[in-house]
Amino acid sequence: MTPVNRVLDDQDEPALLRDQFRQLLRYRALLALGVAIGLIGGGYLALSGEDTYTATGEVLVRSAISDPFASGATADKGINIGSERQTAVSDTVGTLAAGTLLKKGDDVAARELLAGLQVTNPPNTLTLRFAYTGATPEQSRARAEALAGAYLAHRKARTEESIKNISDGYRAQLDPLEEKRDLLEKQIGVGAADDVTSARANIIVSISELSRKISELKALDTTPGYLNKKPVAPTSPTGPGLPLLLGLGGVVGLALGLLLSWVRLVFDPAVRSTRELVRSLGAPLLGTLPRERGAAGSVLAIGRSGSRLAEEYRAVAFRLAYDPSFAESRRLLVTSPRGDNEEAAAAAANLAAAFAEMGRDVLLVEADLRTPSLAGALGSAAHEVRPPRWAAEEGDGSWPTGGRSNVDVPGSGAFALIPGTTVDNVPRALTSTPVGRIVAEADRPGSVVIVLAPPVLSYADAVALVDRVEGVMIVCDPRAVHRSDLERIREIIGASGGHVLGALLHPGRRRLTRSERRPKSARRRNGGDGPTPTAEPDAPEITGDPTETLGLRSLTLPAARR
Repeated sequence: MTPVNRVLDDQDEPALLRDQFRQLLRYRALLALGVAIGLIGGGYLALSGEDTYTATGEVLVRSAISDPFASGATADKGINIGSERQTAVSDTVGTLAAGTLLKKGDDVAARELLAGLQVTNPPNTLTLRFAYTGATPEQSRARAEALAGAYLAHRKARTEESIKNISDGYRAQLDPLEEKRDLLEKQIGVGAADDVTSARANIIVSISELSRKISELKALDTTPGYLNKKPVAPTSPTGPGLPLLLGLGGVVGLALGLLLSWVRLVFDPAVRSTRELVRSLGAPLLGTLPRERGAAGSVLAIGRSGSRLAEEYRAVAFRLAYDPSFAESRRLLVTSPRGDNEEAAAAAANLAAAFAEMGRDVLLVEADLRTPSLAGALGSAAHEVRPPRWAAEEGDGSWPTGGRSNVDVPGSGAFALIPGTTVDNVPRALTSTPVGRIVAEADRPGSVVIVLAPPVLSYADAVALVDRVEGVMIVCDPRAVHRSDLERIREIIGASGGHVLGALLHPGRRRLTRSERRPKSARRRNGGDGPTPTAEPDAPEITGDPTETLGLRSLTLPAARR
């Protein structure tokens, strides 16, 4: 039979990503927790931090030049803007700025002053941007202006010191030449030779060259730069602000929630997708029961007009009818992995009604002899009929020859029901000869036998019936069953000589109120009166997971309302 859900190809990366994302969205509580943590953190940072203000000034750096209007003269001659940026944040500039601020009444240490300074250089410019962050707008403006002024003063002093040092060096060379020139002039006065006159001329040329260089140095424009943008007091605090911090916190919180969901998903033993369910069970997905509000209080969905649940049961019945494995034997064993068997009982009854609607002669056998409840759940729809002649002749009045009922389905027909009863020895009753003869009724043309068995992992009853009813359908909640359970079911049924025809998924139960937490089967057995027996050890526990409320409301049997 062709599977209903196409198994995702390992190379179908977009489909795999969508599947993984849907799996992460299962843990909405963790996602909400991460977003809440992010919003709380963003709000705390916005409200707990002190307001700071940033004032900015821009300085255009230039080098000393003799004639700035001459052709070929450039202001960036000999300027290394990276070195200038390091100079702007040096201790020397900080000390000068601290001294200037001290005269204005702002006593701050150079280290503390430089801690709030940030100097940047816009690309492809000779501009240094001084940004100072302080506690008040006026403090930020004054300190940014003082630091920019200190940098310009330091650079001017450094340029003038360099000019003075070069001039002193030229002067040191000039003094001996002048002394030698004076000595040669005295010799010329007493009738010196021609070589003395030539030496004097050379000395005069050297003196003139040195004097020219000294004059050029003194004529240099030593302006270190210009304060293009004067710092002004900021009007609003700096920082991202409350809305932006909340937005960033929400994004970071969502990322944290996705991380927590991924970690939870990695260590979650439950089936995370239909792809994993099909792979673990080794059988296709027959159908998924929808949520239907009007399903409470009635087991049979077949017969209700406009029921989406009934249409899904009909679709599953048609898929089974055209499945070669089922069509050959026309026997179906309905069971669940573990825990409560109510959903499996409802599925067995509705599939029997669907096959009866298709014109088949259907026999539904309730082989759950530990907590039989199907006859009471069907209520007035089931009425007792006379058992077959062979059952009356060969049977001893015990199960399964003790009684038989006919279940009427409004507008769909009827099917036979052998209700379960409590027996002393369940394994012997399930493996008795009458059970084999009843199951063999499926060999008649147009007949279908459906057997309802207890949970396969809780009791061995289903395994005892597999050799007679080879086709098995597993009814389970995908959020409650584990992958290891499905793999174990596949191995047990395969080793017993049967095969799994497919899985029918039903949504998780809604969260029970305190008055509903008593097991329904116990209330049915006691008729609503008397002491409440203890719950079965394999009864499913209501965990309170919000995802359990997303599916179909669990079917409430009529007997539980007595």
